[in-house]
Amino acid sequence: MATLENQKVAIVTGGARGIGRGCAQALAQRGHALALVDVLVPEMANTKAEIEAMGVPCLTFEADVADHARAKQVAAGVLNAWGRIDVLVNNAGRAMPVGILDITEEQWDATINVNLKSCFNYVQAVAPAMLKQKWGRIVSMSSLNAHSGGVTAAVSRFAYAAAKAGILGMTRALAKELGPHIAVNAVCPGLIKTEIAKNSVIRDREPELIKGVALKRVGSPQDVAELVAFLTTVEPNFITGQAITIDGFQWNM
Repeated sequence: MATLENQKVAIVTGGARGIGRGCAQALAQRGHALALVDVLVPEMANTKAEIEAMGVPCLTFEADVADHARAKQVAAGVLNAWGRIDVLVNNAGRAMPVGILDITEEQWDATINVNLKSCFNYVQAVAPAMLKQKWGRIVSMSSLNAHSGGVTAAVSRFAYAAAKAGILGMTRALAKELGPHIAVNAVCPGLIKTEIAKNSVIRDREPELIKGVALKRVGSPQDVAELVAFLTTVEPNFITGQAITIDGFQWNM
């Protein structure tokens, strides 16, 4: 087991690219050792190299976040390497642009498993270590579409919205169950220029889309990452059980 001098440890699921990559970088900038979880192995290797270039240690785990047993293995691997887990960012997600009349049972199950069950998997895997050390921070990535239904967005029809809404209920319940030592919050991004969004929702429509955003721009992964970093690192902390929207005040969803 490596010794970490006054260094906290963070796990970021879906950490290979997009918002997850941004969160990993923001936490690395604040001195956290990182463990990245993703199925995108080449992209995850690139993010690992970027983090290590900051002088911060980084582990990577190829894993399907819907796999409950694998989540336990990841947590055990991090504990074996570094002896602690301080921060969990449940970021991994899956788009589902199919409507109720066309979606298959398999597509529904996959959407719920990757977006919602994954949060259960990783919270259950890391909570014992956080409770033992009497300190922990958990942030799960929900969506503006948990509130709006997301019917106008290509990545976020009803199954995606349902999964992301489930995260909000889970967050509130876990904040009660895991307090006072573990703070649990959710973040609800609006339109963020990730790789998926650039190729689906945004494409050539960015000028049109930002007309309904008060700050007149599309959000970036770094915008979300700074909020996540605040929720997981700033002390004193009196924020838990919250669903925080970050969307530049987007009123046309």
